[in-house]
Amino acid sequence: MIELLKTNDPVLISFVQATLANAGIEALVLDTHASILEGSASAIPRRIMVVDGDLETARQILKVKEAELNGIHILD
Repeated sequence: MIELLKTNDPVLISFVQATLANAGIEALVLDTHASILEGSASAIPRRIMVVDGDLETARQILKVKEAELNGIHILD
């Protein structure tokens, strides 16, 4: 698995997971519990991970949706 993006925005996480699922790409969210435990400081962002072979396709899909994602930066 490889990191696609980091965020603490639960709406964005849900949007990315749904968007990728519609394309047949599974997205796994890591660090959820650590992020919740640290509270409101946002010191530990959640990581959205995809299978290495799906990374480029996931990036392309999210770049098409970039306007809807409010300017997040997709990791290169």
